Amino acid sequence: MAPGESAEITLSVNGLDRVLTVEPRVTLLDALRERLGLTGTKKGCDRGECGACTVLVDGERVKACLTLAVMRQGSDITTVEGLADGDRLHPVQEAFIRHDAFQCGACTSGQVMSAVACIREGHTGSAAEIREWMSGNLCRCACYQNIVAAVADAAREVRR
Repeated sequence: MAPGESAEITLSVNGLDRVLTVEPRVTLLDALRERLGLTGTKKGCDRGECGACTVLVDGERVKACLTLAVMRQGSDITTVEGLADGDRLHPVQEAFIRHDAFQCGACTSGQVMSAVACIREGHTGSAAEIREWMSGNLCRCACYQNIVAAVADAAREVRR
């Protein structure tokens, strides 16, 4: 593809195929927020350091600011908007509310998405393990203790 050319791609986002035209340099984060209007995924540092842009791609956590949209064609992408089942929140979302695991909200969607992956990966055996596996997500408000408690609580709920 020549510089400045655009490509039509299909992204499967939250169970729906979405067709969009993007330049090859457009990140998945920008495609989600600016082209598809899914603003739940946050733009924090735009360098992969903060984790605010974390989404699930084929069940794996991915920092959307570090991946190109054209590279994710054929992948199953889940954003924070796709976690709830209608009006019923995902157990991680419910646990974040119960444990007051957010304040300003800048990191919340990335924390929630990373927590979902952490639980699926089986990394919730202890508070230390949760801290280690959630360490790629930064919180400016320092809600770390509440986040760890929410992840542990949600893990118990998911295992029921």
